[in-house]
Amino acid sequence: MRQRLAELRGPAVAPRPLDARALAALAANPGCKRRALLDGAGVDKGALAAALGSPAPFGQSQFAFMRGNAFEARVKADGGTELMRLLHERLGGSGEPPSEVAAPDLTAAGPEGRAARTALALREATEAGGWALLDHPMLALEVAGSPAYLEPDAVVVHPDGTWTVVEIKSFPMIDGSADAAKVGAAARQSAVYVLALERVAEVTDGARVGHRVLLVCPKDFSNLPAASVVDVRKQRAVTRRQLTRLTRVEEIAAALPEGASFDPERSCEDLESAVESVAAAYAPECLSACELAFHCRARARAEGAVEALGRGVRGELGGLTTVAGVLAAAAGKEGDPADPAVAALRRAAALRAEALEGRAVCR
Repeated sequence: MRQRLAELRGPAVAPRPLDARALAALAANPGCKRRALLDGAGVDKGALAAALGSPAPFGQSQFAFMRGNAFEARVKADGGTELMRLLHERLGGSGEPPSEVAAPDLTAAGPEGRAARTALALREATEAGGWALLDHPMLALEVAGSPAYLEPDAVVVHPDGTWTVVEIKSFPMIDGSADAAKVGAAARQSAVYVLALERVAEVTDGARVGHRVLLVCPKDFSNLPAASVVDVRKQRAVTRRQLTRLTRVEEIAAALPEGASFDPERSCEDLESAVESVAAAYAPECLSACELAFHCRARARAEGAVEALGRGVRGELGGLTTVAGVLAAAAGKEGDPADPAVAALRRAAALRAEALEGRAVCR
């Protein structure tokens, strides 16, 4: 199967690893076979979108990237003293913050080796019964039949065997609260880490993954760290359910036409044929989460698909799948009058006609 996936992305193209953000976006749209296959095969969707002529303005500015790294380094300075103080303060610890915190070495060769070393460090720290801070551990999670390697900012092991995910973000926390949309995205991302940690905890005696995540952000407009606790039980449940619904990559790959490949070096015609051979589930929300969204939107608009108008509209229209069909149903040319969606459309069209007639009379 790995050979087949390598052929799909191109023999000279290195696989693009999945991260927690990609998994959160993938879980948010489990019906999209196109994204499941491309992510499972490690295809660089940004390069593919550019080769198709629909590049997406994705990516973080260099300034924001450097600022985020500098803030994370400050939070973890001095062996994570400030980070442990924030965790102790927010998670209800009694007494003084821990003064002795183990920092296991997680160095290993390759993502598989690092994931194995992280699992060993978690087990050893849990057995030791003390505090431990794992800086950028590597976790493994199977997604659509393929392993995905994830790297949270930090994981803290408590003396009672609880494991807490720490997520460090560069967006500000003003007056004790941060932007709700950004906090929600961080919660979904952290939920993926929690799911991956649970796989290790299942085979570790005395271990338990906490459902409360420590979110660390700059305080107000300074570079001083502030923290809040985010309960990710809901996001974890949703992500787990949706990831299990994802079609396995090998099943999608088996349905591809002979010779299909997503190698960016191929001609635009070949790439478009390969991409269109895999069904997509486009929605406007994809524009903020997938590099191929602009290509999929253009195709949806060209086909007159109602999905381009949003999932809510698509759900309200029932069996009407095209804009042309919706307009025809509203005009009384097509559709079953007993269909609630058709009846609502015709009622709306009648009200619009009445309003326009009244406006003409007023003139």
